[in-house]
Amino acid sequence: MSEAQLLEVKTIDVFYGDFQALFGVSLSVEARQVIAVIGANGAGKSTLLKTIAGLMHPHSGQILFGGSPIAQVPAFAVLRRGVALVPEGRRLFPSLTVEENLLIGGQSRRRGPWNLARVYELFPVLAERRNLPALALSGGQQQMAAIGRALMSNPGLLLCDEISLGLAPIVVRDIYARMPQIVAEGTSVIIVEQDIMQALRAANHVYCLQEGRVALQGSARELTREAISAAYFGV
Repeated sequence: MSEAQLLEVKTIDVFYGDFQALFGVSLSVEARQVIAVIGANGAGKSTLLKTIAGLMHPHSGQILFGGSPIAQVPAFAVLRRGVALVPEGRRLFPSLTVEENLLIGGQSRRRGPWNLARVYELFPVLAERRNLPALALSGGQQQMAAIGRALMSNPGLLLCDEISLGLAPIVVRDIYARMPQIVAEGTSVIIVEQDIMQALRAANHVYCLQEGRVALQGSARELTREAISAAYFGV
């Protein structure tokens, strides 16, 4: 692993019981880099993020974060090492206020630039609605709260699962417009995204999964639409 490399996933196989979801998947992330993972439903994108975050463990292969193995480390310990997941569906605590949800994200007590004031600066609408129940927010605002909660742990690597799912295009653009500020603070990002064009605009490097395997990878600027379409649909 080079000094610039933050995360290295090496040929991992992942199973749900007897069903194999990932086959020899490898991926690497450098410091201050945005990686997009694209693919059709069922391609294994969310499984990959859950495995990096420690919610699942690979049957074989390695995952190195900052040069240290984390493949068999429990999720709470992976979070403390600096990997935070924004889950699909946001998963906010409905009985808590917006601010209480954010404060939960800071329980790991990792040092870094993110605190309540900085999250509110990034997403001003959350400051305006800090005392409301989390589910009183719109879908886009809930996504902002979920990202803010993850940032409160001051992660070195932020995993975002389906940022744009169910959101209006203008809201998606608003959320993605904040990505450079997050990266500027020293956080690398992996985004799982079904909006291919949005993924290409946001990312430095793209991985396309197809039926649990890496079908294509490369620079977001250099991959052609034809190559991506062929890998995405397996044609």
